[in-house]
Amino acid sequence: MNIQANALYSEMQAIAQQAGGQVGNLGNVAESVNNSSQSDFSGMLKNAIDGVNTTSKAAGAAKRAVDMGDRSVSMAEAMIVSQKAGIAFEATVQVRNKMLEAYKDIMSMPV
Repeated sequence: MNIQANALYSEMQAIAQQAGGQVGNLGNVAESVNNSSQSDFSGMLKNAIDGVNTTSKAAGAAKRAVDMGDRSVSMAEAMIVSQKAGIAFEATVQVRNKMLEAYKDIMSMPV
């Protein structure tokens, strides 16, 4: 679990560096905001949501395996997978909340 958290953290740092590089170059701001960056963001968001969905399905399968008495899956493994799915879902909800908050802030700005 710690390895996945470190991988997620390093991925977030890489995305922040990419965003910082695009924002820092003011001469090319108009060029950086194009359809390809929008499709990159939508693809990244879709991949993240698909990952949360996959984690949730794995947790459900592990729970069912324990409930059915499958000895290849221990109770501890099922609990760990379930906790990972819960954390991934909560993180997704927090990202959604921050995006909505940012959208509301932008929409309330005077033009």
